Amino acid sequence: MRFRLALAAAASLALTAPAAPALAAPALAAPAAATSASTASLVFGACPTDIAQSFPALTCATLPVPVDYSRPFGAHLSLLVTKHAAKDPAKRLGSLVLNPGGPGGGGASYAGTLTKTDATGFTRLAPAVLDAYDVIGFDPRGVAHSNAISCTEPTYFGPPQPDPDLRANRDELWKTWAGYADGCAAKAGALLPHLGTGNVARDLDGLRAALGDAKLNYLGFSYGTYLGAVYGKLYPQNVGRMIIDGNIDPTPEDVWYKASLNQATAMQKRFDSYLGWIAQYDNVFHLGKSVAEVRAGWTKALTDFRTNPRDQVGGSELLSTALGMMYTESNWTPFAQAISAYVVNGDDAPLAEFAAPYLGADAEEGLAAFNAVVCSDSVWPRDRATWERDTSEVAKTSQFAWYNVFTSPCHSWSVQSKGRPEITGKDLPGILMFNTVGDPATPYEGALRLHAALPTSVLVTERDSGKHCVFGNSRASVNPAANAIGTKYLLTGELPSADTSVAGHPLPVPTPAAPKVFKATRATPVE
Repeated sequence: MRFRLALAAAASLALTAPAAPALAAPALAAPAAATSASTASLVFGACPTDIAQSFPALTCATLPVPVDYSRPFGAHLSLLVTKHAAKDPAKRLGSLVLNPGGPGGGGASYAGTLTKTDATGFTRLAPAVLDAYDVIGFDPRGVAHSNAISCTEPTYFGPPQPDPDLRANRDELWKTWAGYADGCAAKAGALLPHLGTGNVARDLDGLRAALGDAKLNYLGFSYGTYLGAVYGKLYPQNVGRMIIDGNIDPTPEDVWYKASLNQATAMQKRFDSYLGWIAQYDNVFHLGKSVAEVRAGWTKALTDFRTNPRDQVGGSELLSTALGMMYTESNWTPFAQAISAYVVNGDDAPLAEFAAPYLGADAEEGLAAFNAVVCSDSVWPRDRATWERDTSEVAKTSQFAWYNVFTSPCHSWSVQSKGRPEITGKDLPGILMFNTVGDPATPYEGALRLHAALPTSVLVTERDSGKHCVFGNSRASVNPAANAIGTKYLLTGELPSADTSVAGHPLPVPTPAAPKVFKATRATPVE
């Protein structure tokens, strides 16, 4: 998913302000008398400023799609689409459409992330892929440049957030998130019934047609794996080459509720491995040579911040930050330095700075889009007793349980779910799957279940790794063997003959002269 990191970035705020007043839903375009997603053609030109400045090689277009597919000529939305054109027209194989996860992740800019050359000349997608494909990104409906929805003012949660591990705070949290659900219904109610994965998959097929492609070639990460699976359920005849990486378990009736519970367990395993990594470098961090010693230092910091919050940072903010650090190893060293500064030197400023929540409007909009999908895609329990019983059970072994499950509005969501589709894999061509064996966001057991539900898929497992997602990573955590398998498949359609595995990528090696702690301001796309 990037699932739950989207929430961690914004839900690590806290409620002190009243709920925002009701505002109008995002403006919808007038009915389109002769244009629909299935017949539209795309004209690419200039991009919005934020995308153009970061990724000047991209061009942009807008795709009109019906708000309600049962009324194709009614009101419509405009989806932002980006393109990084194939560099060698003679080798062009078509389009490769991306989804970075979330749900609520903006895919328009992600086309730039995967295609932009870094200072060393490295690109996340191989040069041969960039020669052969127009790499296409898009912001899904309700996200970023595609009629972004909003549920509250960015200050609604007003940090520090009440710590859900403390029983005395749970009444307040339950009311807070119920109020948030009311805000979503008031501000985005007209769109909420139409923002689920099924409609995003229909948009995806409209995009395929508008691009002029007979088949959809697709690369989906995290939540994007579920989107890909749903697309395959709806349009198996239109699936071309599909890579899905960091895979969602589609089998439970309550998909996203179960995902929250299972993710809390997997996050704890990953965090324990992080503590072990810190212990290997006691000469750098001075937090001890055993997991128990390092855990004691972390627990000291967490307990202190819970008892005496530092401005915007309390226990929930520290847990949110720790959870976010588990997706990749890119910030392991500075986060460990911040813990060390507190434990060893009594300096709480680096840890407070590191965990300070990001309060931008885009974070609030991302949280709104996230919940609009997960709360209505599948059923959630409506009674508090079930949430508390299930979370209490997971909390016996995971410190992330209460934070990961209880900070959600889905118990009070205004849109009743129609239930999740059954993923059968019927009539699909060969699909390539990637997953790390220790993925904390999309646990490996779920990847195995999706693999079983897609009989034509081949699963590539990154061994001895706990990172979220495998293919197309940055240079710091690239897995060349995985990239070679994915690149070959995209260029030739050839899959490995059977499920296989690749060695894990190296973990960072910190030194006493490691870079200064920096403040992570928001969740970022898969690295």
